[in-house]
Formats: sequence, structure tokens, C-alpha cells
Amino acid sequence: MSTDHAGKKRILLFTGKGGVGKTTCAAATALAAARRGYRTLIMSSDPAHSLSDALDRPLGPEPVPVEENLHAQEVDLYYSMKKYWHNIRELLLTVFKWQGINQIAAEELAAIPGMSEGSALLWLEQFYNSDDYDVIIVDSAPTGETLTFLSLPQVTEWWLTKAFPFQNLIFQTVGFGVRATTGIPLDKGYKELKMLFKKLRVIHDVLSNPAISSVRLVVNPEKMVIEEGRRAFAYLQLYGYGVDAVIVNRIFPESLRKVPGWEKYLDAQTHYLQEIDDSFSAIPRFKVPHLQQEVFGLELLEDIARHLYGDSNPVEVLYAEKAFAIDKDGDRYVLTIHLPFLEEKDIRIHRFGDQLTIQVHNQRRIFSLPHFLQYYYLKEYTYTNDRLEIVFVEK
Repeated sequence: MSTDHAGKKRILLFTGKGGVGKTTCAAATALAAARRGYRTLIMSSDPAHSLSDALDRPLGPEPVPVEENLHAQEVDLYYSMKKYWHNIRELLLTVFKWQGINQIAAEELAAIPGMSEGSALLWLEQFYNSDDYDVIIVDSAPTGETLTFLSLPQVTEWWLTKAFPFQNLIFQTVGFGVRATTGIPLDKGYKELKMLFKKLRVIHDVLSNPAISSVRLVVNPEKMVIEEGRRAFAYLQLYGYGVDAVIVNRIFPESLRKVPGWEKYLDAQTHYLQEIDDSFSAIPRFKVPHLQQEVFGLELLEDIARHLYGDSNPVEVLYAEKAFAIDKDGDRYVLTIHLPFLEEKDIRIHRFGDQLTIQVHNQRRIFSLPHFLQYYYLKEYTYTNDRLEIVFVEK
């Protein structure tokens, strides 16, 4: 591990629309980190695993060595459920059936929401609190599932207190009754369940700490991909997760203009690259050319890493400031966006559905708004100290 980062742990989470190449970028980053001396683990939490293909070697549900300083793991739902959830699920199933709930309903209730995502988080919590790795890189599921993954600790907390409203003392009393008829110590099972939720809360705090954890958003220069990337960026910011870079992957070379049929596509690509720069102007952006071949194996991943980071450190915190936030102020919401080097008189704001367009001279920046703000209208905005504040009130 490099001496300038000795003792510091980092978690990098790669996400993006399915098919944009996030696994390739994550694996390339892991390889670059390992070759800098960081003890690195890359784990795939995407059910449609392609990490083994990218690394061009078989992987398993536990970490396996790839090369010096680099381990890899494809999180397996059933293996993880057996490791983390099996006993608790059996305990919950027994309680529901003991209460008179029919078998089918009990099966449904005992399947804790988010088991798959929860298992991946518990692996992450285990590795973060061990002394085995300096850097943990998560090749996550596509954007929507990633948001579920990151919001799971809050969801499961609600599930435990609302959908399963046993307080500790009450559950212990019930536990003694069930233990008398089944022999299962449910009071201990409930304590184990609470301990797992405690671990989820701890790793949530780690993931929302920008000094430790960063999300890197992978996009392609295509319309639908950019729109989903903007939405993901907005929600990640609102949930308190730090996005420190946008990676623009698979950019075709301008030399293809000489090939008949490519000019129209390259014109569109130029337009979308400018749109990406406008939409994500506050944070670093990295561009990776299309290698015009399928990327698998360490040699090609090394090439991707070189395009991504050059000689710079791939695990550095590339951007720590929150680009924007939404706060409730009485009966209104205030959207604050960090936009340096502007003057209020030059700003024009337009809203189209859940998209907010900020025009400054010939530069345009597009932000996606949370869906709930469609029931609010834009009342006013002010610009002071590099901060644009936009006020929304109910229609």
C-alpha cells in the first residue's frame, strides 16, 4: 500500500445503466489499485454476474486471488442467504406460524425484503471491518437496484419496527412460549436479527461518508443512458452518497468519419458528449475510448485503466463536495446547487417535467428532479456565494 494513504480504507461503488460497461471500469480500477500496492477486493453484487468474464477467470461466492494484492468475489444470493439469513428466516417463519398465520402468508412474511442486497451489504461490512483489504470496489447492479442497495438499511429498519412490531421484551415473552412447543430459542434469534440490522446501519454510515466511500457513475454518450445517469446522480446526492466521478465509456474515435455510415452517429456522439459535460460539470469526468473489441482479461483491463487514470491514483477522493441538496423549509422545498463563476443576471431557468435546465449564456446544465417535486411549482431563485437556491412551493 502506498505510504501516502497508509491506514486509510476506501470503498468505490460503480453503477450505471445495464450494459454501459461498469463491470469493465470497476475491474480496471481494481487492477490499477492492486498494482499500486493497495490490498484490493472487487466484489460483484450484480445478479447477472460478468466480473468473472471481465477478469477471464472463474470466481466464487467467497473471495479468490486474481494476482498479487487483488482478490475478487461474485456474491451469490443462495450462498449468502445460507451464511447470513437462513437461521433468522426459519425463526421468523416459526413465529408467524405459531401466531396462526397460514403457511403461504408466513412464507411471504418470513422473506425479509432486500435479502439479496442485504447479503451484499453484510459482506461489505465484514470486509470493511477486517484488516484484509485497503480498498473494496463494488461492481453493483444497474442503477435502480443500486439505489435499493444503498437505501436498504433505512428500509429494513422500517420493516423491523413497523411490519414486525415486536419490542424486545414482548418478543422474549413470545419466545419462551414458542420455545416450549418448538424448542427454538426465538428470543436469541430476535437479538441476532437486531444485530444484523445494526451492522446494516453501520455500513450505511460508512457508505455515506465521502472521505471513505465514493460512487463512480458510468455512462455512454447515448440519450437514454444520460437521462438515467442524471436521475441516478440526483438521487445519490439526495440520499447523501458522494459521487466523485462520471466515467464516459465506449467513445468511438473521430477517425471513423472516413467510414461510410458513421458520420451521423459521430455527430450525435459529439452532441451527447457536450450534454454530459453540461449535466455533470461540477464533478470530474473521465473518457474511455471504445477499444473495438470485447474487453476481458488483465491485459485489456490494464489498457482501460491507463485511459481512465493515466499516472494518477485511482483510489483518491476525486470530488468530495455535495453538488446539490434539497431541504424542506416550512411548506416549501429549497433546491441548492453549487454553480461557481456565474452571475445571477446571466442565469435562466426552465423546467420541463422532472428536468430542470439552467442556461448561462451558451452553456446549459440539466438536472433531474425527484418525482415528488412534480406536485410543486418553481416560485423563485437566488444566486449568492456560488450557490443557486431554487424555491418550490405546492401547486
